[in-house]
Amino acid sequence: MKFPLLYLCSLLPKNWTFLRWHFFIPFGSWRQFATFFLLWVLSISKLAAAPENIVAAENFYGSVAEQIGGSTVKVVNILNHPNQNPHEFQADVATAKAIANADIVIFNGLGYDDWMEKLVGIPGKPHRVVIRVADLIDAKPGNNPHLWYDPKTISSLATKLSQVLNHPHAALVFHKSMQPLFNKIAALKKKTSGVKVTATEPLFGYMAATLGFDMLNYDYQLAVMNDTDPNFMQTVNFEKSLTDHTIKILFYNNQVTAPSAQRMLSIAKEHGIPIVGITETQPISTKNYVEWMISELSKIENVLKPVK
Repeated sequence: MKFPLLYLCSLLPKNWTFLRWHFFIPFGSWRQFATFFLLWVLSISKLAAAPENIVAAENFYGSVAEQIGGSTVKVVNILNHPNQNPHEFQADVATAKAIANADIVIFNGLGYDDWMEKLVGIPGKPHRVVIRVADLIDAKPGNNPHLWYDPKTISSLATKLSQVLNHPHAALVFHKSMQPLFNKIAALKKKTSGVKVTATEPLFGYMAATLGFDMLNYDYQLAVMNDTDPNFMQTVNFEKSLTDHTIKILFYNNQVTAPSAQRMLSIAKEHGIPIVGITETQPISTKNYVEWMISELSKIENVLKPVK
């Protein structure tokens, strides 16, 4: 029986030398050997298991999935390009195929990515998990759809993904990694609470509320978000808040170029109103959500220095 035993030993990785040579020492019985070999095969099979395929409509949600899943997941982000206008996106065949083959699908909801609602309605893998982020925080139709600008939304998604992937420890690590962002918000809020600001659309709305800003011209922002022209009075009020310096900061979406928004940007520059450009998707230059948000908050911190 020497040759079968030696042959089986040769199947073991070279860096397991101590186990290879251990087989020359009697195991006591072939049952023990068979048990050991079976456990080894199972462990190798588990390591070689294919990663879970995750498709995220937006790259900031995909970034969270990568942090929670690590090497056990393969993430594809649909909206990922910094020059991409999310409001003009149209799904193609490749997008539909990726979603059909996904084990987990993540999207925002609340009408922000309606194309995903249609694609997840097409039958995919039998046990596919669909995560609508709006459902995690009990958001309702009509709410501001830019949910990711509230850090609590991202924490809720991390918790959900850790449950789906059965990675409880990953959730603890993720929530700990969020602490620098919460610390930054707490420190900045001492300067931002009550400060009047405005925006060309409600992209920054949740973070602005978290910081205690007094956000003006919300009706104008909703009109721009819904691809309609703001009415006469909405436009007049917005311009007045800029020209009389009622507001101290104008938030501007770098990825959207609506003519009305461009006009307000020009007026703000003409009257010396500080402008903070923000992005709708996570920039490629930032490695995760926390780094992205801290970079946005740092811009605010910089423009607030001369504000009285």
